[in-house]
Amino acid sequence: MKPLTIVSAGQHTRLQAVLELALTGIPYDLSVIGDGPMPDLSHRRVLFAVSSGKYGLNADICKLLLHLRKEPAAMEGSYGAMVIDGEGELYTKQLARVLALSANGAGCFFPGKSLVDGTGSLSTLRIQAQRAGITRQEAYPLAVKLLVDRLLAFSPRRVEKPNVLLLHASNRETSNTLDMAGILTAYLKPRCTLQEISLRSGLLMDCRGCSYNVCAQYAMNNSCFYGGAITDEVFPAILQADVLLLLCPNYNDALSAHITAFINRLTALLINNSLDDKYLYAIIVSGYSGGDLVAQQVLGALSLNKSFMLPPRFCLWETANAHCASAAYGKRSEPSGRTCCKPSFPRFRWINMIRSLSQLIKKRLALLFLLLTLRLSDLRGIDASHFFRILSHNLLRCNMIKQQS
Repeated sequence: MKPLTIVSAGQHTRLQAVLELALTGIPYDLSVIGDGPMPDLSHRRVLFAVSSGKYGLNADICKLLLHLRKEPAAMEGSYGAMVIDGEGELYTKQLARVLALSANGAGCFFPGKSLVDGTGSLSTLRIQAQRAGITRQEAYPLAVKLLVDRLLAFSPRRVEKPNVLLLHASNRETSNTLDMAGILTAYLKPRCTLQEISLRSGLLMDCRGCSYNVCAQYAMNNSCFYGGAITDEVFPAILQADVLLLLCPNYNDALSAHITAFINRLTALLINNSLDDKYLYAIIVSGYSGGDLVAQQVLGALSLNKSFMLPPRFCLWETANAHCASAAYGKRSEPSGRTCCKPSFPRFRWINMIRSLSQLIKKRLALLFLLLTLRLSDLRGIDASHFFRILSHNLLRCNMIKQQS
């Protein structure tokens, strides 16, 4: 792998001095995003040094993001980390998530906690400065230096037959996300040791917000205030796992409540345990758009914050309202090389649709339409819009027959 490469974007003021202090004695190549051609970022250790300005965006950042999204192998074989410097109190984390997702989709591997962000007041470095007994201005280059040292030393471990923890909070009878995971795990089982845990079993409480001292006291036994399935089942499984595979249906462009509660409760485990040697993967299924927003939440919470490694192209996101036969999964590839699958609606959804609609007609017709739906649900090539056109037409005909009789 080639030496450290600094990818500079934006007009640096404070960040320039920070980098000079942090990179003292470290050889590196400098690539400045500007009017020239984009640099080769493959098979390198890359530190993104980005000044986002007052508004969190500029032309250089847009050019960098466009390049990473257009070139699916732009960072193949590379390891990455980020320093985001802002003039205000907003947008640094937002930009970090967007940049990380774009670079990851282009092949970049991020170690856990691969971000140092400095807001205008450097409030993000207050705790680190207090612990070290220094000012925030002194803590800033120190944090960047530690990040660079970890990036240069980063070497993800390889496991011949990894332990994979499949974590979800979905209903097996109704979940398209679980259907998709089932297709994937069928390929994984011969190569991995797979453990599945559902967060739906038992009462799951969100984080209580205990003080650090109280949380640390419970964490001595890998527990927390509420206990329950999280500490009894999930925490031990995470410690044993090499890979966390998270199933994330898109709920209003956000993670579900159970998954969010799980992430919040992880703090108790992190106090006395390191998770930076564990891989993070996710399957995200949306009814429409917004899968990228959920992916940013996952990588932001579990990799940039909670320290899971983010391997290249960590996320598979799909849309569940269009049809693609299960047998065709993996046979069609998009330009990025990702396999694409559009899961069809399970049979129960057609049944529920017709049951609600059958309330609008006579009881003697309800059974007829239910049987019709069961038949149509077996025709896996029919999409939702076409189905409703057929159904509406049949309802209209039946009403006409009823009126004539």
